[in-house]
Amino acid sequence: MSTQNPSIMSHVSIGTNDFEKARAFYQKVLAALDIHILMDFPGATAFGRYYPEFWVQTPIDGKLAAVGNGTHFAFVAENKQQVHAFYDAAIAAGAICDGPPGPRPLYSDAYYGCFVRDLDGHKIEATFWDESLAPAAAH
Repeated sequence: MSTQNPSIMSHVSIGTNDFEKARAFYQKVLAALDIHILMDFPGATAFGRYYPEFWVQTPIDGKLAAVGNGTHFAFVAENKQQVHAFYDAAIAAGAICDGPPGPRPLYSDAYYGCFVRDLDGHKIEATFWDESLAPAAAH
């Protein structure tokens, strides 16, 4: 295991109005990407591979959770098969399709992903970046 977190983010949290259902949903769906529960508290669960990067929780202020328009969360898949497994697990767990698995040439020839809406309506994605199709990086 690396001693440095490879993510540019420390973590992100999403609110839910049905914590137990949301926790169970993400536990099933993220397992397709080898992402698991790393921390668990009453009303809050953290998922990750090595670090608690994605939190599902009831809002701290006690108000209802709301979905952000224009916001979505993308999880890294290691290959196209994981994108499909994520999608299939999400749909089976009650998600709504917001873009089936496939290439997204609008973003790049290297981009392959899918989009779903979780049980609270949050837009989530699994994406695979195929380095063999990626344009030379500009630095």
